[in-house]
Amino acid sequence: MALDVIPADTHRPDDNGRIPITPPFPLWQFRVIGEIANFDGLRRTLGVDNVSLLMDHVVERLSARHPRARFVGIGRRQIDIAFDGAFASDLEKGTASFTRSCAQPFDLDGRSHRVEMVFGGAAASMQRVDEILLVEQAEQALAKSRAADRAVVHELGAIEKGEAAWLTAGLQRALDHDELFLHYQPKLNVRRQEITSAEALIRWQHPQRGVIMPGDFIPAAEQSRLIGPVTLWTIRRSIADQASLAARGHDLRIFINISGQLLSDASFVRAACELVATTDAKLGFEVTETSVIRDPQSAIANLQAFADYGIVISIDDYGAGLSSLAYLKQLPARELKIDRLFVTQLTRSNRDPLIVRSTIDLAHALEMEVVAEGVETHAAMALLTVMGCDMIQGFLICRPIGLDMLAVFLNEDRHAELKPDDATFFGVATATIRR
Repeated sequence: MALDVIPADTHRPDDNGRIPITPPFPLWQFRVIGEIANFDGLRRTLGVDNVSLLMDHVVERLSARHPRARFVGIGRRQIDIAFDGAFASDLEKGTASFTRSCAQPFDLDGRSHRVEMVFGGAAASMQRVDEILLVEQAEQALAKSRAADRAVVHELGAIEKGEAAWLTAGLQRALDHDELFLHYQPKLNVRRQEITSAEALIRWQHPQRGVIMPGDFIPAAEQSRLIGPVTLWTIRRSIADQASLAARGHDLRIFINISGQLLSDASFVRAACELVATTDAKLGFEVTETSVIRDPQSAIANLQAFADYGIVISIDDYGAGLSSLAYLKQLPARELKIDRLFVTQLTRSNRDPLIVRSTIDLAHALEMEVVAEGVETHAAMALLTVMGCDMIQGFLICRPIGLDMLAVFLNEDRHAELKPDDATFFGVATATIRR
């Protein structure tokens, strides 16, 4: 990854030798996944009970030394870190600083123990950030860092540079050779404490380049007019997977992202309706506000055609574009998704809670359910619950996972552990609402 050059007086260490993680004007968003490389050895030394608390010590130390970053433990081995920066190269500086912070021994049972951490990180500019892709790139970087025994960083979207023609040619082959696959991210209904639906997220398993993310190949698909075949493939696979889940006792509705180009494509609309008409699949289509505004007459008519076939229409990324109440009230939508931009700042901003709460009230008045995406903390979940949000989606619930892993997740009722029954969370939530 090409890195920017930072002026000599930028990001000087403070009096304690630490490098500040967040600069005054952040232009980049970073995600880092850390893992305890010597976890198995420490478990044998410390025992199961003590090693279970190890990540708490790691989170506590890193939080104290880097107060502007967010740290969340993932199970017993991993930590999820989010922070901002002014330069792409701040990612390498940040991971180096995290590594130094963990180099000092930890006092765990009255004795000092070395905790060997490896980190993988990803960077994305604020103009093109996609939280899901950012985390998945960080996870891929972590996999490489295990083998390299050093921190590895990726820049999100680097594959786009000069490779549009290659992507277009490769996509047709991917369709012909079944190289595409789906991951699913569940949505939790907070009122019923049940997983009632999931969003289908497409991936491309290239035989040489490995997994290619949709942020890299969907623009090429739209430019080459392959977006229709790609989306019809997604619908067919979602129908099959939805039936497979139902057979296992999990009758979830599967939501599929629909490009704005396709809302005015009569042949696509006809083909999609024919696919749905031949099955009993429970599907939903997610569309953005801007995709409707491009050609409102055709979009509204075609969305109504989808709704007539029992497809639930969801307005995605609400608030991220130029919202129009004139169009919103005409759409046959039953679900509205609040953009993650507002959700991630929910407990750290005075204005975002007001925007989110008013959006929830508006959607309910229009007889729509509300989904908050990008939920990553219990505090945000509690605040959204108090506000009356119907469903939440994000890494707090589950990362995007394959069909078999989704079935395991549902069988084990892992979401049941997330019920916000801690009075402290509601105290924080109520205080935030009143600010």
